[in-house]
Amino acid sequence: MTEIHEQARASRLVAAARPPLALSFEFFPPKTDAMEQRFWESLARLAPLQPRFVSVTYGAGGTTRERTLRMVSAIKSESGVDAAAHLTCVGASREEVDGVVRGYAAAGVNRIVALRGDPPEGVGQPFVPHPEGYRNAAELVAGIRALGDFDISVAAYPEKHPQSPNWQADIDNLKRKLDAGADRAITQMFFDNGDYLRFLERARAAGITAPIVPGIQPIHSFKQIAGFAARCGAGIPDWLAERFEGLEEDPETHALVAAAVAAEQVLELVDEGVTEFHFYTLNRSNLVLALARLLGVRPD
Repeated sequence: MTEIHEQARASRLVAAARPPLALSFEFFPPKTDAMEQRFWESLARLAPLQPRFVSVTYGAGGTTRERTLRMVSAIKSESGVDAAAHLTCVGASREEVDGVVRGYAAAGVNRIVALRGDPPEGVGQPFVPHPEGYRNAAELVAGIRALGDFDISVAAYPEKHPQSPNWQADIDNLKRKLDAGADRAITQMFFDNGDYLRFLERARAAGITAPIVPGIQPIHSFKQIAGFAARCGAGIPDWLAERFEGLEEDPETHALVAAAVAAEQVLELVDEGVTEFHFYTLNRSNLVLALARLLGVRPD
């Protein structure tokens, strides 16, 4: 019993010695009244955690442009949480994209997640810039930076972007985005922490010093997340697939396994010195709330 008490005490001391953690959450613009109600319910539960910001995605080709602007404006005004709007350069001229940036600024939104974006045909299809548009994310970042004092996040890919010919090209592209004025990179979802840690080593070796925030995807539905992963080039380890095998019709056990998997991932990263996390919520709050509590982040 004494040994157990000593282990518990040591665990509490380690937790107390950790630096404070910074969290951010990603949502997508709801398409229906019912989805919007869930959006606001989830935000209301997560807002007391005082996230650094909440981001709202931007549909392919700007299809959710107005809804994204409406949601980030409402988040800031109604919840008091800082909000970041996603922005891509797909299918739009520089003038049109710059107009969106000015619209964000006029609404009091000074955080932007700047992405090249995928063509409307989907991930894996070749990206063709608009004839008068930004050609890539680095140009988009430079254009945003020229328009005002924005906080800019960009994307990073722990398993390499599917369209990058090699690792050197992938890291060089990330460096161009950060050199153009981005403040940090947020990674695509990953499920093997080794991929993130190796990516971090590559970036630091290339002289990248900006924060590279791990993007964590709680597995609300293994089938759904596996589909997302296949489309964006994120791997699903065999051990992870085995944990969820046969749970499609057992939501209660699925939820328990999902919580355990996510807890293992984030706590291991904390032990590696990670102090910032970006959670992909899919407009749900339960698993994210549980993870925040495990990280010692509680409602204010």
